[in-house]
Amino acid sequence: MTVSAVPSPEELPHLWQRPAYATLLDVLQRLRQEPRIWGLKESREEILKAQAASMAEAAFNRQEIISFLSSIIKSALPWLDNDEQREDIWEEASRRLAERCGRTAMGEIIRRWPFRDENIGDFDLAIREPPLTGDSLGLKTWGSSYVLAQLLPQFSAGPLAHLFVGDEPLDVLELGSGTGLLGIAAACLWKANVALTDLPNIVPNLSHNAQLNRATVEAHGGKVEAAALTWGSDDYEEDSHPRFGQGNRYKLIIVADPLYDDNHPELLSSAIDAQLSLESDARLLVMVPQRDETTKGLTKSLRFKLEQASSPLTLNEDAMAAGEDDWGEGETDEADRVGFWWGIYRRENPSW
Repeated sequence: MTVSAVPSPEELPHLWQRPAYATLLDVLQRLRQEPRIWGLKESREEILKAQAASMAEAAFNRQEIISFLSSIIKSALPWLDNDEQREDIWEEASRRLAERCGRTAMGEIIRRWPFRDENIGDFDLAIREPPLTGDSLGLKTWGSSYVLAQLLPQFSAGPLAHLFVGDEPLDVLELGSGTGLLGIAAACLWKANVALTDLPNIVPNLSHNAQLNRATVEAHGGKVEAAALTWGSDDYEEDSHPRFGQGNRYKLIIVADPLYDDNHPELLSSAIDAQLSLESDARLLVMVPQRDETTKGLTKSLRFKLEQASSPLTLNEDAMAAGEDDWGEGETDEADRVGFWWGIYRRENPSW
Protein backbone atom coordinates (compact mmCIF):
# COMPACT_ATOMS: atom_id res chain seq x y z
CA MET A 1 0.00 0.00 0.00
CA THR A 2 1.39 3.44 -0.95
CA VAL A 3 0.22 6.36 1.15
CA SER A 4 0.91 9.84 -0.29
CA ALA A 5 1.76 12.57 2.19
CA VAL A 6 -1.15 14.92 2.81
CA PRO A 7 -0.08 18.50 2.07
CA SER A 8 0.85 20.49 5.17
CA PRO A 9 -0.73 23.91 5.80
CA GLU A 10 2.41 25.55 4.45
CA GLU A 11 2.16 23.58 1.20
CA LEU A 12 -1.41 24.62 0.42
CA PRO A 13 -0.94 27.44 -2.09
CA HIS A 14 -2.86 30.71 -2.02
CA LEU A 15 -4.41 31.63 -5.34
CA TRP A 16 -3.30 35.24 -5.05
CA GLN A 17 0.24 33.85 -5.37
CA ARG A 18 -0.67 32.56 -8.85
CA PRO A 19 0.70 29.03 -8.25
CA ALA A 20 1.97 27.22 -11.32
CA TYR A 21 -0.05 24.51 -13.03
CA ALA A 22 2.35 21.79 -11.86
CA THR A 23 2.14 23.01 -8.24
CA LEU A 24 -1.66 23.03 -8.20
CA LEU A 25 -1.87 19.63 -9.87
CA ASP A 26 0.58 18.09 -7.39
CA VAL A 27 -1.32 19.40 -4.36
CA LEU A 28 -4.69 18.30 -5.74
CA GLN A 29 -3.43 14.82 -6.49
CA ARG A 30 -2.00 14.51 -2.98
CA LEU A 31 -5.42 15.44 -1.57
CA ARG A 32 -6.98 12.43 -3.31
CA GLN A 33 -9.13 10.19 -1.09
CA GLU A 34 -9.26 6.66 -2.46
CA PRO A 35 -12.36 4.50 -1.86
CA ARG A 36 -11.82 2.18 1.08
CA ILE A 37 -10.68 -1.37 0.60
CA TRP A 38 -11.27 -3.44 3.68
CA GLY A 39 -10.92 -7.00 4.92
CA LEU A 40 -7.37 -7.67 3.73
CA LYS A 41 -4.84 -8.56 6.44
CA GLU A 42 -2.38 -5.68 6.27
CA SER A 43 0.96 -5.40 8.01
CA ARG A 44 1.22 -3.25 11.12
CA GLU A 45 3.42 -0.80 9.19
CA GLU A 46 0.80 -0.35 6.46
CA ILE A 47 -1.98 0.18 8.97
CA LEU A 48 0.04 2.79 10.87
CA LYS A 49 0.83 4.64 7.63
CA ALA A 50 -2.84 4.69 6.67
CA GLN A 51 -3.84 5.89 10.13
CA ALA A 52 -1.18 8.58 10.04
CA ALA A 53 -2.42 9.85 6.68
CA SER A 54 -6.01 9.95 7.94
CA MET A 55 -5.01 11.74 11.14
CA ALA A 56 -2.95 14.24 9.17
CA GLU A 57 -5.93 15.33 7.14
CA ALA A 58 -8.11 15.53 10.26
CA ALA A 59 -5.50 17.77 11.91
CA PHE A 60 -5.24 19.80 8.73
CA ASN A 61 -8.90 20.75 9.08
CA ARG A 62 -11.38 19.31 6.62
CA GLN A 63 -13.17 22.63 6.22
CA GLU A 64 -9.94 24.34 5.19
CA ILE A 65 -9.45 21.77 2.44
CA ILE A 66 -13.01 22.20 1.21
CA SER A 67 -12.58 25.99 1.17
CA PHE A 68 -9.36 25.60 -0.83
CA LEU A 69 -11.02 23.31 -3.36
CA SER A 70 -14.05 25.58 -3.67
CA SER A 71 -11.82 28.62 -4.29
CA ILE A 72 -10.16 26.82 -7.20
CA ILE A 73 -13.48 25.83 -8.74
CA LYS A 74 -14.74 29.44 -8.46
CA SER A 75 -11.55 30.98 -9.84
CA ALA A 76 -11.03 31.72 -13.53
CA LEU A 77 -7.33 30.80 -13.08
CA PRO A 78 -6.33 33.52 -15.58
CA TRP A 79 -2.57 33.08 -15.01
CA LEU A 80 -2.46 29.51 -16.36
CA ASP A 81 -1.15 29.06 -19.89
CA ASN A 82 -4.24 27.72 -21.63
CA ASP A 83 -7.80 26.40 -21.31
CA GLU A 84 -6.61 22.79 -21.22
CA GLN A 85 -4.59 23.43 -18.06
CA ARG A 86 -7.52 25.27 -16.47
CA GLU A 87 -9.88 22.38 -17.26
CA ASP A 88 -7.41 19.90 -15.74
CA ILE A 89 -7.24 21.86 -12.47
CA TRP A 90 -11.00 22.43 -12.25
CA GLU A 91 -11.65 18.74 -12.89
CA GLU A 92 -9.15 17.60 -10.25
CA ALA A 93 -10.52 20.06 -7.69
CA SER A 94 -14.10 18.95 -8.42
CA ARG A 95 -13.11 15.30 -7.92
CA ARG A 96 -11.39 16.03 -4.61
CA LEU A 97 -14.46 17.92 -3.41
CA ALA A 98 -16.78 15.10 -4.49
CA GLU A 99 -14.62 12.55 -2.65
CA ARG A 100 -15.38 14.45 0.55
CA CYS A 101 -19.13 14.46 -0.07
CA GLY A 102 -19.74 10.67 0.10
CA ARG A 103 -19.81 7.82 -2.43
CA THR A 104 -22.93 9.06 -4.26
CA ALA A 105 -21.18 12.29 -5.24
CA MET A 106 -18.00 10.63 -6.47
CA GLY A 107 -19.09 9.60 -9.94
CA GLU A 108 -17.42 6.64 -11.64
CA ILE A 109 -14.60 4.99 -9.72
CA ILE A 110 -12.37 1.94 -10.14
CA ARG A 111 -11.37 0.08 -7.00
CA ARG A 112 -8.51 -2.42 -6.94
CA TRP A 113 -9.21 -5.36 -4.63
CA PRO A 114 -6.11 -7.30 -3.51
CA PHE A 115 -6.05 -11.06 -2.90
CA ARG A 116 -3.29 -13.01 -1.19
CA ASP A 117 -3.25 -16.77 -1.71
CA GLU A 118 -0.26 -18.95 -0.87
CA ASN A 119 -1.19 -21.54 -3.50
CA ILE A 120 -1.74 -19.35 -6.57
CA GLY A 121 0.07 -16.17 -5.56
CA ASP A 122 -1.03 -12.57 -5.15
CA PHE A 123 -3.29 -10.73 -7.57
CA ASP A 124 -5.56 -7.70 -7.76
CA LEU A 125 -8.97 -7.32 -9.37
CA ALA A 126 -10.02 -3.98 -10.86
CA ILE A 127 -13.73 -3.30 -10.41
CA ARG A 128 -15.50 -0.35 -11.99
CA GLU A 129 -18.42 1.23 -10.14
CA PRO A 130 -20.45 3.68 -12.26
CA PRO A 131 -22.02 6.75 -10.64
CA LEU A 132 -24.65 5.80 -8.08
CA THR A 133 -27.96 7.33 -9.09
CA GLY A 134 -31.44 6.37 -7.92
CA ASP A 135 -32.04 2.67 -7.32
CA SER A 136 -28.61 1.46 -8.47
CA LEU A 137 -27.52 -0.83 -5.64
CA GLY A 138 -26.16 -3.33 -8.17
CA LEU A 139 -23.55 -0.82 -9.32
CA LYS A 140 -21.78 -0.73 -5.96
CA THR A 141 -19.41 -3.34 -4.53
CA TRP A 142 -20.71 -4.34 -1.11
CA GLY A 143 -18.51 -5.62 1.70
CA SER A 144 -19.95 -9.14 1.71
CA SER A 145 -18.58 -9.80 -1.80
CA TYR A 146 -15.03 -9.25 -0.59
CA VAL A 147 -15.54 -11.10 2.69
CA LEU A 148 -16.94 -14.17 0.93
CA ALA A 149 -14.35 -13.98 -1.86
CA GLN A 150 -11.53 -14.23 0.66
CA LEU A 151 -13.14 -17.32 2.19
CA LEU A 152 -13.46 -19.19 -1.13
CA PRO A 153 -10.20 -21.18 -0.79
CA GLN A 154 -11.35 -22.44 2.61
CA PHE A 155 -14.65 -23.63 1.16
CA SER A 156 -13.05 -25.40 -1.81
CA ALA A 157 -10.66 -27.18 0.57
CA GLY A 158 -13.43 -27.99 3.06
CA PRO A 159 -17.22 -28.34 2.70
CA LEU A 160 -17.16 -27.91 -1.11
CA ALA A 161 -14.07 -30.04 -1.78
CA HIS A 162 -16.08 -32.81 -3.45
CA LEU A 163 -16.90 -30.41 -6.30
CA PHE A 164 -13.25 -29.70 -7.07
CA VAL A 165 -12.02 -33.21 -7.80
CA GLY A 166 -10.36 -33.92 -11.13
CA ASP A 167 -9.01 -31.68 -13.86
CA GLU A 168 -12.32 -30.56 -15.39
CA PRO A 169 -13.14 -26.95 -14.40
CA LEU A 170 -16.36 -26.51 -12.45
CA ASP A 171 -19.23 -24.48 -13.91
CA VAL A 172 -20.36 -21.97 -11.28
CA LEU A 173 -23.36 -19.64 -11.37
CA GLU A 174 -23.37 -16.39 -9.42
CA LEU A 175 -26.76 -14.79 -8.84
CA GLY A 176 -27.05 -11.06 -8.27
CA SER A 177 -23.42 -10.45 -9.23
CA GLY A 178 -23.60 -6.65 -9.05
CA THR A 179 -20.14 -5.43 -10.03
CA GLY A 180 -18.84 -9.00 -10.29
CA LEU A 181 -16.12 -9.03 -7.61
CA LEU A 182 -17.17 -12.32 -6.01
CA GLY A 183 -17.67 -14.24 -9.25
CA ILE A 184 -14.48 -12.97 -10.86
CA ALA A 185 -12.53 -13.86 -7.71
CA ALA A 186 -14.11 -17.34 -7.77
CA ALA A 187 -12.92 -17.84 -11.36
CA CYS A 188 -9.37 -17.04 -10.26
CA LEU A 189 -9.26 -18.81 -6.90
CA TRP A 190 -11.18 -21.91 -8.03
CA LYS A 191 -9.97 -22.07 -11.67
CA ALA A 192 -13.66 -22.26 -12.52
CA ASN A 193 -15.95 -21.24 -15.36
CA VAL A 194 -18.17 -18.62 -13.74
CA ALA A 195 -21.38 -17.16 -15.16
CA LEU A 196 -21.95 -13.70 -13.71
CA THR A 197 -25.63 -12.72 -13.73
CA ASP A 198 -27.84 -9.83 -12.76
CA LEU A 199 -30.66 -7.66 -14.10
CA PRO A 200 -30.36 -6.54 -17.75
CA ASN A 201 -29.52 -2.93 -16.79
CA ILE A 202 -26.65 -4.13 -14.55
CA VAL A 203 -25.10 -6.46 -17.14
CA PRO A 204 -23.24 -3.80 -19.23
CA ASN A 205 -21.05 -2.82 -16.26
CA LEU A 206 -20.76 -6.48 -15.26
CA SER A 207 -19.50 -7.33 -18.75
CA HIS A 208 -17.07 -4.43 -18.58
CA ASN A 209 -15.56 -5.73 -15.33
CA ALA A 210 -15.37 -9.26 -16.71
CA GLN A 211 -13.41 -7.94 -19.69
CA LEU A 212 -11.29 -5.66 -17.48
CA ASN A 213 -10.07 -8.68 -15.50
CA ARG A 214 -10.12 -11.31 -18.24
CA ALA A 215 -6.33 -11.56 -18.55
CA THR A 216 -5.96 -12.09 -14.79
CA VAL A 217 -8.73 -14.68 -14.73
CA GLU A 218 -7.34 -16.65 -17.65
CA ALA A 219 -3.81 -16.49 -16.21
CA HIS A 220 -5.20 -18.28 -13.16
CA GLY A 221 -7.00 -20.93 -15.22
CA GLY A 222 -10.55 -19.58 -14.99
CA LYS A 223 -13.21 -18.11 -17.29
CA VAL A 224 -15.90 -15.48 -16.75
CA GLU A 225 -18.85 -14.30 -18.80
CA ALA A 226 -21.78 -12.06 -17.96
CA ALA A 227 -25.44 -12.51 -18.87
CA ALA A 228 -28.85 -11.33 -17.76
CA LEU A 229 -30.86 -13.47 -15.36
CA THR A 230 -33.97 -11.95 -13.80
CA TRP A 231 -35.26 -13.79 -10.75
CA GLY A 232 -38.82 -14.98 -11.08
CA SER A 233 -39.07 -14.34 -14.82
CA ASP A 234 -39.76 -17.01 -17.45
CA ASP A 235 -38.91 -14.66 -20.32
CA TYR A 236 -35.63 -16.08 -21.61
CA GLU A 237 -35.42 -13.57 -24.44
CA GLU A 238 -35.86 -10.14 -22.84
CA ASP A 239 -35.33 -10.57 -19.08
CA SER A 240 -32.89 -13.49 -19.06
CA HIS A 241 -30.40 -15.12 -21.40
CA PRO A 242 -31.81 -18.16 -23.26
CA ARG A 243 -29.12 -20.44 -21.76
CA PHE A 244 -30.88 -20.29 -18.39
CA GLY A 245 -34.10 -21.65 -19.85
CA GLN A 246 -32.73 -25.19 -19.62
CA GLY A 247 -32.62 -25.10 -15.83
CA ASN A 248 -30.96 -27.18 -13.09
CA ARG A 249 -27.56 -27.09 -14.80
CA TYR A 250 -25.24 -25.82 -12.08
CA LYS A 251 -23.58 -27.95 -9.41
CA LEU A 252 -22.62 -24.79 -7.50
CA ILE A 253 -24.41 -21.46 -7.09
CA ILE A 254 -22.89 -18.58 -5.15
CA VAL A 255 -24.61 -15.41 -4.00
CA ALA A 256 -23.65 -12.57 -1.64
CA ASP A 257 -25.76 -9.78 -0.13
CA PRO A 258 -28.80 -10.41 -2.36
CA LEU A 259 -31.67 -9.19 -0.15
CA TYR A 260 -32.90 -5.59 -0.19
CA ASP A 261 -36.68 -5.88 -0.46
CA ASP A 262 -39.45 -7.97 1.04
CA ASN A 263 -40.03 -9.92 -2.19
CA HIS A 264 -36.36 -10.79 -2.72
CA PRO A 265 -36.28 -13.98 -0.60
CA GLU A 266 -39.05 -15.57 -2.67
CA LEU A 267 -37.63 -14.38 -6.00
CA LEU A 268 -34.12 -15.53 -5.13
CA SER A 269 -35.23 -18.92 -3.84
CA SER A 270 -37.19 -19.49 -7.06
CA ALA A 271 -34.10 -18.66 -9.15
CA ILE A 272 -31.96 -21.00 -7.07
CA ASP A 273 -34.53 -23.78 -7.34
CA ALA A 274 -34.68 -23.30 -11.11
CA GLN A 275 -30.90 -23.26 -11.71
CA LEU A 276 -29.32 -25.53 -9.07
CA SER A 277 -28.70 -29.11 -10.17
CA LEU A 278 -31.00 -31.76 -8.74
CA GLU A 279 -28.06 -34.07 -8.05
CA SER A 280 -26.99 -34.98 -4.54
CA ASP A 281 -23.60 -33.25 -4.76
CA ALA A 282 -25.00 -29.85 -5.85
CA ARG A 283 -24.49 -27.00 -3.41
CA LEU A 284 -25.63 -23.43 -2.78
CA LEU A 285 -23.23 -21.03 -1.02
CA VAL A 286 -24.94 -17.86 0.22
CA MET A 287 -23.81 -14.96 2.41
CA VAL A 288 -26.04 -12.25 3.89
CA PRO A 289 -24.77 -9.41 6.12
CA GLN A 290 -26.70 -9.06 9.38
CA ARG A 291 -26.74 -5.25 9.38
CA ASP A 292 -29.94 -4.75 11.32
CA GLU A 293 -33.28 -6.32 12.18
CA THR A 294 -34.49 -5.86 8.59
CA THR A 295 -31.67 -7.89 7.04
CA LYS A 296 -31.98 -10.49 9.79
CA GLY A 297 -35.67 -10.83 8.94
CA LEU A 298 -34.94 -11.14 5.22
CA THR A 299 -32.36 -13.84 5.96
CA LYS A 300 -34.88 -15.78 8.00
CA SER A 301 -37.42 -15.46 5.19
CA LEU A 302 -34.90 -16.72 2.60
CA ARG A 303 -34.05 -19.74 4.72
CA PHE A 304 -37.74 -20.57 5.01
CA LYS A 305 -38.32 -20.17 1.25
CA LEU A 306 -35.37 -22.42 0.40
CA GLU A 307 -36.81 -25.14 2.62
CA GLN A 308 -40.20 -24.77 0.89
CA ALA A 309 -38.89 -24.90 -2.71
CA SER A 310 -40.40 -27.35 -5.19
CA SER A 311 -37.28 -29.47 -4.63
CA PRO A 312 -36.48 -28.39 -1.05
CA LEU A 313 -33.00 -27.39 0.07
CA THR A 314 -31.62 -28.24 3.48
CA LEU A 315 -28.90 -26.43 5.36
CA ASN A 316 -25.68 -28.44 5.37
CA GLU A 317 -23.44 -26.04 7.29
CA ASP A 318 -23.48 -22.41 8.39
CA ALA A 319 -21.54 -19.91 10.51
CA MET A 320 -20.90 -16.22 11.02
CA ALA A 321 -17.93 -14.36 9.55
CA ALA A 322 -16.66 -11.03 10.82
CA GLY A 323 -16.06 -8.26 8.35
CA GLU A 324 -16.67 -4.66 7.37
CA ASP A 325 -19.35 -3.04 5.29
CA ASP A 326 -20.06 0.50 4.06
CA TRP A 327 -23.82 0.26 3.66
CA GLY A 328 -24.39 3.36 5.77
CA GLU A 329 -22.44 6.54 6.35
CA GLY A 330 -20.91 5.49 9.68
CA GLU A 331 -18.21 7.86 10.88
CA THR A 332 -16.44 5.31 13.07
CA ASP A 333 -14.83 1.97 12.39
CA GLU A 334 -17.25 0.40 14.86
CA ALA A 335 -20.20 1.48 12.71
CA ASP A 336 -18.81 -0.44 9.73
CA ARG A 337 -18.26 -3.78 11.49
CA VAL A 338 -20.90 -6.33 10.51
CA GLY A 339 -21.52 -10.01 11.09
CA PHE A 340 -21.92 -11.95 7.84
CA TRP A 341 -24.01 -15.12 7.95
CA TRP A 342 -23.07 -17.78 5.41
CA GLY A 343 -24.76 -21.05 4.68
CA ILE A 344 -24.19 -24.06 2.44
CA TYR A 345 -27.31 -25.84 1.18
CA ARG A 346 -27.95 -29.11 -0.66
CA ARG A 347 -31.05 -30.72 -2.14
CA GLU A 348 -33.09 -32.47 0.53
CA ASN A 349 -34.37 -35.13 -1.88
CA PRO A 350 -31.94 -35.25 -4.82
CA SER A 351 -32.88 -37.00 -8.04
CA TRP A 352 -29.72 -39.12 -7.83
